[in-house]
Amino acid sequence: MTITNTSATWTGMVPVDDTALAVTDTGGTGIPVVYLNGQFATQGYWQRVIADLGTGFRHITYDERARGKKSKRSADYSFEAVVRDVDAVLSARNVDRVLLVGWSYGAVVGAHWAHRNPERALGAVLVDGAFPHDWLDEATAQRIRTLFRRMNLFMPLLRPTGLTPRMTADQMANSNIELGELSRERELGPVLDAITVPVRYVVASGTSLGSRGDEQEQIRASLDAVIARNPNITIGAKVASNHGAILKKDFRAVAEAVRLVAAPHREAAADSR
Repeated sequence: MTITNTSATWTGMVPVDDTALAVTDTGGTGIPVVYLNGQFATQGYWQRVIADLGTGFRHITYDERARGKKSKRSADYSFEAVVRDVDAVLSARNVDRVLLVGWSYGAVVGAHWAHRNPERALGAVLVDGAFPHDWLDEATAQRIRTLFRRMNLFMPLLRPTGLTPRMTADQMANSNIELGELSRERELGPVLDAITVPVRYVVASGTSLGSRGDEQEQIRASLDAVIARNPNITIGAKVASNHGAILKKDFRAVAEAVRLVAAPHREAAADSR
């Protein structure tokens, strides 16, 4: 594969649709890796993974619409807008082929992008997300709306720090409910079945924000049928930390999964020199 050389780290704003995204590109000659954040998270969550992988990779991170301190608001917070943003960032940084690493919501984005762009995806590492399971029903949707309305009582206080998105409670709830719809087995299952590039999952344990009992483990168990159907998909690691702490406590497992997916491409790049 051909790897584009960028000599220095670049940080700036990338325009897309009616907004602009804060992007950081470390540059270098290594395999480009784009990191896809959790639904309301920021690029800072990846710092431990990036530090562990080091300068042998070209790391591209960005904050989604209305997330972080700098990315701008938008009239469109839909999933399709998020997928378009991946293309906009890669185009702005002149990256054609890329390895995707996505956590939570970002894992679903990564799965869809890899499915739609098999000639451009070098592979994907999906971190505790993209599980095809019918977890959304009317009661759960109402629970989500109530949760975000309660959280919105204090979230505005954190917005200047970039730790919470500049979105309304209804916008955040709608995004989470849309994720539930996209995660249904009949929706996400065919996407995962059709992926033709290597995919390694790093799976957490225990609960996540808003989950109850063992429902999170039931959701994760849906991956077994996917692996049985598609040999391109494997579980790289099942780690002890929960959904929210996985990038902090088990970043080494995520970094190792990236190395394993990247290994054939790094060897091919070395042979072509």
